[in-house]
Amino acid sequence: MTADTRLAPGQPAPDFSLTSDRGETVSLADLRGHRVLVYFYPAAMTPGCTKEACDFRDNLATFDDADVTVLGISPDKPEKLAKFREKEGLTFPLLSDPDKSVMQAWGAWGEKTMYGKTTTGVIRSTFLVDADGKIEEAQYGVKATGHVGRLLRDLKL
Repeated sequence: MTADTRLAPGQPAPDFSLTSDRGETVSLADLRGHRVLVYFYPAAMTPGCTKEACDFRDNLATFDDADVTVLGISPDKPEKLAKFREKEGLTFPLLSDPDKSVMQAWGAWGEKTMYGKTTTGVIRSTFLVDADGKIEEAQYGVKATGHVGRLLRDLKL
């Protein structure tokens, strides 16, 4: 899948197996039977990504009550993700995609515009995967601030 390709509701979610902040392998296929919220963010311990991660942390009980597993994915190494988890008290898995292959498969890596300049990088994106492994919701180019609140409202969780 190219960076121009975007996932849409009803499509199968591309499977992945990635190393977590705790050194464990997390596979999307292992979570079948549950809804999974997968969000892609550019870098741990940056202001926007910290705000977004803390918003997910602060609303995790609502996701848990709706039987939705939250997974955050960035290109950071597991060691940096572990420091991020500890520093911010994050209580959901952070996954490492250093070669960006998962981001590319999900359309979350490609050209984006920041401060008027076109660059290539992580496109902040969020997906809800249904219990059968299909995309239920796909949101690209989301803002870090206020995103989780809008998501909860839009998904009626």
